[in-house]
Amino acid sequence: MDSDKGLLKYNSNTWAQIAANKIKDLRIPVVISINKKQHDAYSLIFLPQTLVVDEGPLQIRGPLCGLLSVHLKYPEEDLLILACDMPLIEADLLKELLKHYHQQETFDTFVYKNDEEFEPLCGVYKANGLSKIFSFYQTNRLAKHSMKFILEQMNTFAIPLSERKKHCFRNFNTREELNGL
Repeated sequence: MDSDKGLLKYNSNTWAQIAANKIKDLRIPVVISINKKQHDAYSLIFLPQTLVVDEGPLQIRGPLCGLLSVHLKYPEEDLLILACDMPLIEADLLKELLKHYHQQETFDTFVYKNDEEFEPLCGVYKANGLSKIFSFYQTNRLAKHSMKFILEQMNTFAIPLSERKKHCFRNFNTREELNGL
């Protein structure tokens, strides 16, 4: 994209603000996972106490680093995550996700499944499951650092994504794709 996707604007808000607002609307406290380079720009938009900077000692990149960094700061909390580059996610999908989370106690994670693929960046990750993943990391038993691999290691509840809701999980990775927004 050649720029920070969270800082892209749609109407009058940044994509990060759009994602944060969707979670706030559910009456869930929001924190924003960022890396060190993003701190100054995000500090202009969000309160400093809502920013969680990736843990320096973690030798992981990408979304897993952010997820584990937030987990290390709030180790007892289950986490609802929503990537900022999926601005089409609808409130009813988040509510359905939370409904399954509240009804099913034996699972570590709750995500949507788009055909045969997990959608890992819109999901609920329970604290005990994240502790297990962090333990795997600490003992060098984490063979891959991809979010989809993580979901395969956990007891994951997968919600089938209906054909009419697949567009909600569209993420945007190039400027050309923004024409469809």
